[in-house]
Amino acid sequence: MAGGGFGPAGVAKERAHEYQGKVTSFVVIACIVAAIGGSIFGYDIGISGGVTSMDPFLKEFFPKVFEKKGHLNEDNYCKYDNQGLAAFTSSLYLAGLVSSLVASPITRNYGRRASIICGGISFLIGAALNAAAVNLIMLIIGRVMLGVGIGFGNQAVPLYLSEMAPAHLRGALNMMFQLATTLGIFTANMVNYGTDKLNPWGWRLSLGLAAAPALLMTVGGYFLPETPNSLIEQGKKERGREILEKIRGTKNVNAEYQDIVEASELANSIKYPFRNILEKRNRPQLVMAIFMPTFQILTGINSILFYAPVLFQTMGFKGSASLYSSVLTGAVLCLSTLISIALVDRLGRRVLLISGGIQMIVCQVIVAIILGLKFGADKELTKGYSVLVVVFICLFVAAFGWSWGPLGWTVPSEIFPLETRSAGQSITVAVNLFFTFVIAQSFLSMLCAFKYGIFLFFAGWIVIMTIFVWVFLPETKGVPIEEMILLWRKHWFWKKIMPDIQVQEDADSDKA
Repeated sequence: MAGGGFGPAGVAKERAHEYQGKVTSFVVIACIVAAIGGSIFGYDIGISGGVTSMDPFLKEFFPKVFEKKGHLNEDNYCKYDNQGLAAFTSSLYLAGLVSSLVASPITRNYGRRASIICGGISFLIGAALNAAAVNLIMLIIGRVMLGVGIGFGNQAVPLYLSEMAPAHLRGALNMMFQLATTLGIFTANMVNYGTDKLNPWGWRLSLGLAAAPALLMTVGGYFLPETPNSLIEQGKKERGREILEKIRGTKNVNAEYQDIVEASELANSIKYPFRNILEKRNRPQLVMAIFMPTFQILTGINSILFYAPVLFQTMGFKGSASLYSSVLTGAVLCLSTLISIALVDRLGRRVLLISGGIQMIVCQVIVAIILGLKFGADKELTKGYSVLVVVFICLFVAAFGWSWGPLGWTVPSEIFPLETRSAGQSITVAVNLFFTFVIAQSFLSMLCAFKYGIFLFFAGWIVIMTIFVWVFLPETKGVPIEEMILLWRKHWFWKKIMPDIQVQEDADSDKA
């Protein structure tokens, strides 16, 4: 029945041991091209904070903030507290939230490539509008178009990577998205560091260069092959098998092909995936699709990445020193993601998430203590304590980079059965962008109100999310996507929630 059913979504047999194939150059190249979509997301995260700390940009669009910035008697924590300035950063993510929901049916009905290409084109338009902006309205419209591109890209790229990668290396290849994101952030920080010296038009170059990864994503998306899962779901079984054989480097793909066919047959019987995802048998995946992206943002990482130059200037770093510090955090994030890629399919997801959470808690608390004791509304940090703050912020960013950063995307993208996969990814992206919007819009006001307590606020959330992973997330390492449904039935908690698999088998035998 459309939108219903009693048993598990996807396959009911474990055939992973029969899967054949290797990591072909075809898979690696396709994943690299697709993951460029992550660089768009990262570039924007990194670029906005640097641009909003540039005096020529503030003079042109936010003169009141520029005036407050120069007042020596202004509370250090409140100099940048302006809702218009926050809206410049956050409007992109609100647009991304809406567009990610629109992208779901496109991704499902027309394939992952279609969404990747749509995202790239939208981002090109947004970058052009931002670079040429002459007023705040034009600037915001450009940001909205960037948001549409991010909504489509973040919806499709993680799915594409999960479906192209062989099961035993899915975690590492899927993290190409996060690696590209961190490279985008680092690149944006380097660009801001250079354009800050190009008065008065350096900010235009920073915003306009966002077109570079967007162009790569659009052109690359055109030449990418569609995933076997998507082709088979669209009824193109022969083409789907051809691509599967090509990306696995062998003709012996019967087991994996059969799993995908069975999953696609069930998926095509579901007319309303968003309604179906609410059913009890999909409850574990739905919970993860909501809480994983929520927790990823509530680590506080986006506050640091969005507003790194602003944050460092708030703490007393002058001019280029604040941009230099943000370049450092961007580099640390990028390098730490490589650690995660190397370890995720060896140690597993749970180990990285829990250990990363503990390190982030310690770093947030230490930074809060230093700021609470040595920094205030009318005094700045000494050079020694400033360096210490940067060190612990870098350690925090490193922990995020090899834990919640990549895995906040990887885990949700790999746990959904084909019938609800596009809907599940849309929910993941929408939740991520919603909380990204909330934090981006409210952080400057929260910094003004909470002061050093903002770091304790985020540390509290990291405690909660670390406990959540320990209790509720099973290890997904090495489990084929189409057999993921069976994993939840072995978990001590989720097996109590999910309906009995035997019910569906009995129903099928009765029909026969």
